[in-house]
Amino acid sequence: MGWGQRPTATYNRPAMERFKWIQRLPCLAILTAVLLMLAGWLGIARAESLAGSSGHFLRAQIVWSVLSLLAAGLVVVPSYRVFGRHSYLLFVLVLVALTLVYWFPPINGARRWIRIAGVGLQPSELAKVVFVLALARYLMYRENFRRLTGLLIPLAVSMAPIVLILREPDLGTAIVFLPVLLTMLAIAGARRRDLALVAGAGICLLPLLWTQMSAEQRSRVTALFSQTPPGTTVRGDGYHLAQAKQMLVLGGFSGSYFQGEITADRSVYQVPEGSTDSVFVILVERYGLRGGGLLLLLYFLLVWRILVVAERTREPFGRLVASGIATLLAVQVVINTGMMVGLLPITGLSLPLVSYGGSGLVANGIALGLVVNIALRPGYEVAAEPFRYQVEKAV
Repeated sequence: MGWGQRPTATYNRPAMERFKWIQRLPCLAILTAVLLMLAGWLGIARAESLAGSSGHFLRAQIVWSVLSLLAAGLVVVPSYRVFGRHSYLLFVLVLVALTLVYWFPPINGARRWIRIAGVGLQPSELAKVVFVLALARYLMYRENFRRLTGLLIPLAVSMAPIVLILREPDLGTAIVFLPVLLTMLAIAGARRRDLALVAGAGICLLPLLWTQMSAEQRSRVTALFSQTPPGTTVRGDGYHLAQAKQMLVLGGFSGSYFQGEITADRSVYQVPEGSTDSVFVILVERYGLRGGGLLLLLYFLLVWRILVVAERTREPFGRLVASGIATLLAVQVVINTGMMVGLLPITGLSLPLVSYGGSGLVANGIALGLVVNIALRPGYEVAAEPFRYQVEKAV
């Protein structure tokens, strides 16, 4: 370097590249997910307080929240492409697990869990994430799905877990797969006309779905069309929905945390599955419409940031996985909140990251870990940054 020449800053590039992963880290998505978990703790604590419980569910939820964060951290370590290479095997293992649930005794009339050493595993929760991985791998470089006949294989792949989960029975989880399938097909490049035909065929098959539903599931659908005003005494199939709407009314705009409980009658504050399926109305009762709106805003931010990760990812598999996970979360939120306000039948679908449940929390942790993994590795490069630095230095 001659006199009067300013030194270049290329010698700092390795250090800069070493910390470039911090810039890629989706901090807002991570923070939002943690806040949703904390909201779940508040909802479960309120549900147990109304039920006079000892706090067992809250303590268990805290433990499962920590385990879900650990699972997310473990998923971030290897490249997400490793999971893509093994996605077909994982999908087969999940289908086997969905079959094994029928060998275990039912709980509340449903066979959804595999119990080992007193711990229950719900394979349907993991099936949703593995389905996204397997479908993303299939759609990576194929062109046949851009024809109507090429959509048959993805549709058949999605029907395998749907049929097994529907027979548990678990209608709520089963219907989540189809919106995820259609969204990922659209992002992969399937023609809108073909997707519309597939959606129309699905609507035409609804009578067949009705014949496969249990009597309890049918009653929940019919209860949607015979709703009663809040405050009306309801028994039987419409009781859950009536109590859920009553909790929304009791919460009002500010909620019982700020304005106090409206009445001393504890029976009006009882809602089935308060810690799981109905945790949304529990939070609205406690923190009002403001709290419910804030919760939905957090979900909006989470899904939006995941879609930003998908948009910034240049590699097709990562983009499809991130888009599928965003759709998976959004569909579950829409269905859960929709059934609590009487727009959709109550199907037993939990609220992601908020409802009580170990399998659901761990599955969501794995899904968010995949999103962080994709954000840290946004695409393939011909050569690594340090190698390019050496070339530029030689030149």
